[in-house]
Amino acid sequence: MKKILLFSLLLILQFSFTKKEITWVAIGDSITYLNDHPDETGNRITKGYMTRVVEKLPNIHYFNKGYNGWTAVKIATDIEKLGIQKADLYSIFLGTNDWWGSKPLGSFADYENNAGNSTVYGAFRIIINKLLALNEKATIVLITPMQRVDFVYINDYRNNAYGSYKAKNGQHLEDFANAIISIANHEHFEVVDLFHKKGMDYSHLVRFKKLKDSATGEYKNYSYPDFIDLAFNPDVDEYPYPNESIDITYDGLHPSDKGYEMIAESLEKIIKKIYR
Repeated sequence: MKKILLFSLLLILQFSFTKKEITWVAIGDSITYLNDHPDETGNRITKGYMTRVVEKLPNIHYFNKGYNGWTAVKIATDIEKLGIQKADLYSIFLGTNDWWGSKPLGSFADYENNAGNSTVYGAFRIIINKLLALNEKATIVLITPMQRVDFVYINDYRNNAYGSYKAKNGQHLEDFANAIISIANHEHFEVVDLFHKKGMDYSHLVRFKKLKDSATGEYKNYSYPDFIDLAFNPDVDEYPYPNESIDITYDGLHPSDKGYEMIAESLEKIIKKIYR
């Protein structure tokens, strides 16, 4: 009888300390996509934010739904084609490409009224509706876009863009971040606000940008904001972000290992709080 009771107690203890397996679908753009494609960064990163989270929380199993260059509007347009599965946890990390691509932000009324995918607010309504249709009890975490300085793609220097320190077609990236925060607050979703996160501001994104001095023709290292509006010729100039310039990002836009770790730490805190 004692053996039976002891065995039963051991089973109860084992069950009590076995954490529930959680499925996580991470929806995003290249910042999410690159988690599983470090070779496309010139091997400047070793792993992205999802891998880092599951290393700390091994009962979480992620599925990468990140798409290079995609916007929230594009995700919403193709939502039924993406094979998004039922999951316990969804994260949505979008907005930076909507800003750069001049997608209209719209108004909160577009979200409330499910006004369609012509605005970013409306696109988020479509995406969230889809996720809740898959699992109405799912946890949804929204992640705001990060600040960004001048981006130059490491594999094609002609693919470049100025930073979010100024408007693009009359819209500021911070407005997109604030829109995502407003949706999270309305829905009582958790939100990771990277745009306003301490230590991820413009001065910390890169240590410097290497550009030619217009007076001497010699290369110099310019820190933020001194490099704003300085000329970069993708056809003849060296890559402006050598390894020594890497800080929170490795190219002005995409997180470095340091940046991905900061994102992962923020997500880990939220996930641990929800799934204690």
